[in-house]
Amino acid sequence: MQPRRQPQPASRPGGRRPAAQLFALLLLLDLEAVAVAVPAGAGGPEDAGLGRGLLQQAAQAALHFFNFRAGSPSALRVLASVQEGRAWVNPEKGCKVELVFSTERYNPQEGEEHLGKCSAQVFFKNQKPRPAINVTCTRLIEKKKRQQEDYLLYKQMKQLKNPLDVVSIPDSHGHIDPSLRPMWDLAFLGSSYVMWEKTTRFLRYNLAQLSSVKQWKTHEGAIDFDYTVLLHEFSTQEIIPCRIHLVWYPGKPLKVKYNCQELQTPEGSGTEEGSAVAPAQLSNF
Repeated sequence: MQPRRQPQPASRPGGRRPAAQLFALLLLLDLEAVAVAVPAGAGGPEDAGLGRGLLQQAAQAALHFFNFRAGSPSALRVLASVQEGRAWVNPEKGCKVELVFSTERYNPQEGEEHLGKCSAQVFFKNQKPRPAINVTCTRLIEKKKRQQEDYLLYKQMKQLKNPLDVVSIPDSHGHIDPSLRPMWDLAFLGSSYVMWEKTTRFLRYNLAQLSSVKQWKTHEGAIDFDYTVLLHEFSTQEIIPCRIHLVWYPGKPLKVKYNCQELQTPEGSGTEEGSAVAPAQLSNF
């Protein structure tokens, strides 16, 4: 089952005004009122589109980072809506975004609506992936309950027999077999790290499908999972295969390594690799 709310693609930049004016630009956005306030003379309707897309982009990147750092299939969140935010654009350094947004549990329980709000600072470096992120979320699922749900998932995962013949999750009809749901949730968790690492100011990713399972075993008590996913990049509409290897045990840090095929270019295609490291910190802007 895909996250229920899919953000719209971020707008691509264009030649709108001199660099000095761009540096001074302060975009203010209240999505609930669908209105943008910018300094006098800063521009026209294009600024509204830029602001909406940029805040959605920042919120999605912050959630990918949050999900990875939480390291818990039971704590996965998806974006509900962006309440407010602002962005400072510096042509030489990049773009800093401050925003507040609401989230929902990825697998909501009956009667459960918005899980809570998050506030984040996101810094997109010019033309570079892996934005620096500080994010704080309120109304987290109770720690004891999350631990219980994670351990239940862990036991279900250990009982899975020979999942190597899994063709794809979801299937061609968008259905996820309940017995394979724990595997999909763990794949989503590992993919969150990859999507955060690959995100730029103009490239945003969503998990489309778990296409194959290379390895599924228990090693020293932990789930050792080697699989391939298809990531959907919104602005280019590219589908990118990524092979991911993760090691997960409830309550312990998630370990992830990956290898992705790059977006198609006139020169051809290639691969991109990465592995989980210490979290990025916001630098002075």
